Amino acid sequence: MKARRKDEGRWAWRLTGFVTVCVYIFMFAPIVATVILSFNASMFGGFPMTGFSLQWYGKLMANEPVLAAFRTSLWIALVTSAVTTAIGVVTSFALVRFEFRGKQALSTLVILPALVPETILGVGLLVLIKAVDQPRTMLLLVLGHILLAVPYVVLITQARMVGIRRVYEEAALSLGASRFSSFREITLPLLIPAVVGGALLAFTISFDNTSASLFWRPAGVETMPTQILSMLKISISPEINALGTVMILVTVGIPLLGGLILQSLTRLKRRGEPKEQAR
Repeated sequence: MKARRKDEGRWAWRLTGFVTVCVYIFMFAPIVATVILSFNASMFGGFPMTGFSLQWYGKLMANEPVLAAFRTSLWIALVTSAVTTAIGVVTSFALVRFEFRGKQALSTLVILPALVPETILGVGLLVLIKAVDQPRTMLLLVLGHILLAVPYVVLITQARMVGIRRVYEEAALSLGASRFSSFREITLPLLIPAVVGGALLAFTISFDNTSASLFWRPAGVETMPTQILSMLKISISPEINALGTVMILVTVGIPLLGGLILQSLTRLKRRGEPKEQAR
């Protein structure tokens, strides 16, 4: 009986592993194919490849509409990352450290954009803009990206804030420090991992946003995702594969690079602590 249960459990784990591998292949095979075909020498994207070439990246760098869309997306993502990080830190600090009327309502209101499907939110805000006869502008587009990214930054910083013990701040306050000085010198350094993670996530959400940007962008303004969609309407060329590879590198590489930098800083700080204590 025990041997039979053991065999059933073994087959269950094998089936789970097989299904997991199939799901990962289904999800990542198109991404891998896009990256590989971006180096194809032929103008017709497909296998087998006719040769290795970087010509499509060269044409991409000479494509002014693509470069303009990249600059627009980069600018919007940087502004979104900076603003949402500031809002997320202040909001999470208020929600964790203070008790006030309407706290639960504020928490729900902040998280609500993450619960509503992005397309529905984009259409709803577009209808509202049309109802009040407000033209679509870059400011509204940036505010829309901030609205979408704020919930994730708040969740990350709030989770970190809960793990920071209040006694550190209370000790600083009892020694005469102001509340702002206590936050700046004690709480904020402990929040740095969450701040960096939230900023990188906000940057990625904004840079890679497609559906909301389609509804909120002004006429004649293209972001990287909308530029890819407009190029796909004409034809599917290896230049689009090169552009997709660049998008993958940006959206995946920046968080990974930020994580490596953060880990390096943490290790350097830990190495320096024994020396400071010895002094």
